[in-house]
Amino acid sequence: MATNITWHDGHVARSDRERHLNQRGVTLWFTGLSGSGKSTIATALERELLRRHGKATYVLDGDNVRHGLCSDLGFGPGDRRENIRRIGEVCNLFADAGIIVLAAFVSPYKEDRDRVRSLLEADGRKDFVEVHVRASVATCEGRDPKGLYKRARSGEIPNFTGVSVSAPFEAPESPEVVLDSGDKSVEDCVAQLISYLEDGGFLTAPE
Repeated sequence: MATNITWHDGHVARSDRERHLNQRGVTLWFTGLSGSGKSTIATALERELLRRHGKATYVLDGDNVRHGLCSDLGFGPGDRRENIRRIGEVCNLFADAGIIVLAAFVSPYKEDRDRVRSLLEADGRKDFVEVHVRASVATCEGRDPKGLYKRARSGEIPNFTGVSVSAPFEAPESPEVVLDSGDKSVEDCVAQLISYLEDGGFLTAPE
């Protein structure tokens, strides 16, 4: 980081934005195998939060982000780490803006996810909710909506999480939420997340 920079505070505080929006800024971090349903559930939740609850929310999708912000990165361990670092910083800005962020990324490495948690939970804040979208490799490969597993099995895609020995998925040890997407419908998963947000006080402004 450059040493000749200074943080410039504005005249509107995070608490002002959260009161205006009547919600708390938070990141729901969806992690799981490709095909587990991360983005499908995140976009369904976004629609539910906007239409039925009137909440300001935004989905950060793994593929979408790689079209712009992270278009210079590949899928090796180092690039994956940098990809998650950048997304964590974006989530931190969104949280400060009072927005509910739904970040859907395979994010296979525990260390990378923990680094984002540390960033978002600095100063005692509770801005990071780890959501494990749990489904077996067989289930995800059976869905294979993008044809990625087939291409990975044929050797066309190296370092593919869940298929390549060099690209393991490190499942969360103590996530705040576990969605068994292999057994539950998208609607049931969304309802589970809405209940979590309501019970945690995220859908109202902090007192």
